[in-house]
Amino acid sequence: MKRFKINISVILTMAMLFTSCEADLEQLPFDEFATENAFTTAQDFENAIRGAYSALTRGGFYGSSDQGSMLSAPDVLADNVTLAQAGRFTKRNLHDYLYNPNSTLLTLYNDVYTTVFRTNQILFFAESFEGESRDNIIAEAKALRALAHFNLVTLFGKIPTQSGDAGSSLGVAYVMQADPNIEPERLSVAETYRLIVDDLEDAKSKINDTNPAGRMGKDAVRILLSRAYLYMGQWQNAVNTANEVSAPLASREDVVGVWEDSSRSGLVFYIPNVDPILGNSIGIAWSQGSMNSLIPEYVASFELYNLYADDDIRKEAYTFEGASSGTQYNGIKKLFGRAGQSNGEVDYKILRAAEAELNKAEAYFNIGNESAARQALDQVRSRRYTNPPSGETGTALRDAIRLERRLEFAFEYQRFFDLKRWGLAVNRGNTGDQADGSGTPSNILNLPANSNRFQLPIAQESLDANPNLRQNPGY
Repeated sequence: MKRFKINISVILTMAMLFTSCEADLEQLPFDEFATENAFTTAQDFENAIRGAYSALTRGGFYGSSDQGSMLSAPDVLADNVTLAQAGRFTKRNLHDYLYNPNSTLLTLYNDVYTTVFRTNQILFFAESFEGESRDNIIAEAKALRALAHFNLVTLFGKIPTQSGDAGSSLGVAYVMQADPNIEPERLSVAETYRLIVDDLEDAKSKINDTNPAGRMGKDAVRILLSRAYLYMGQWQNAVNTANEVSAPLASREDVVGVWEDSSRSGLVFYIPNVDPILGNSIGIAWSQGSMNSLIPEYVASFELYNLYADDDIRKEAYTFEGASSGTQYNGIKKLFGRAGQSNGEVDYKILRAAEAELNKAEAYFNIGNESAARQALDQVRSRRYTNPPSGETGTALRDAIRLERRLEFAFEYQRFFDLKRWGLAVNRGNTGDQADGSGTPSNILNLPANSNRFQLPIAQESLDANPNLRQNPGY
């Protein structure tokens, strides 16, 4: 098969653009810019958009790459997990902040731009498509393009609320052309977020209320857009968009089942992960083996584990008591497996209804409407505890919102970015990897709030391929 290079991300092959009619994510080889013959019928565009979604499951994006991915990197970089001595020391360069231009998230960078390339092809050919599904296909492609760039800029750029100069600092190259040979420059953070919002606002106005399993609908776009506004410090826009979300939150009774795939309650955007279409063992990001013969890569930190109250259903849903050769661990249950299984084959869960309420709670607090903030916060807490806390005001309310966000989204792609946008340091407890806090702590316990390492370096390979890219300061 002929190979070619996308300069912005050093992707050596653009295989697997399209999917078959019979299976949502079954892929056919593809290695160059498509011709108009590939985009003729409504089914062609349906297949193409499924191919764009399939890129999310690549190892470096929401997959289980040992080098790091969105599936685990935001927690590995933060304070929710402790490196386990019994594992393979995967992603240790992230956990110990040892990354440099020759040791960074190149796979993630490449896989994200693979998604972007596929969406841009769809958008290019959709200009001359007149089918009934045109608006929905365009909206999905723009939503995926925004999601891809959003993930990149949160890792490689600052977050607008992070510091006074964040908006003018380096963002990412926001690629809107279906051309594998362009060499774009990095935009500013402010410009990058503006284009993310533009894509999401347009997608929100055109996308179907619901789409088939594994694809985004209107509520998914609303949640992602509310997060973008929250990160930008546009509090009222974050509130307004979150208020548009109609999907109900998972009840307390459903929370355990959500993470065992016996319930889809509260899931707004997920990708089915079953044979023969996928069947990926994404749980290896956290561990291998059974509960009683566990080989952990990372465990729930002793500090985080003890933040869960005894009546908080998430303690059961997100963690478990694991053991291996007489050593006890606070294992990570998210991604562990379906009920009775430990193979790590569970659905990819990307957006959930609970985020809309927590985005709203934080935004309302920053506006100064503590009553509305507390009400939104209690929408989540009433579905997680048998005796939920409530009634906080002032700084205590702000801290309660932040705590609830940590507890709700532990091991779920957000913690590092929350600390980063709040301007807080990473402070890990000096406790070990075993269930009682003994054992070996993580090697590095602190990352100062002003550290340049909150922005990961662009890989040297990418800089070599695109002379217009600029490296982040300090690398």
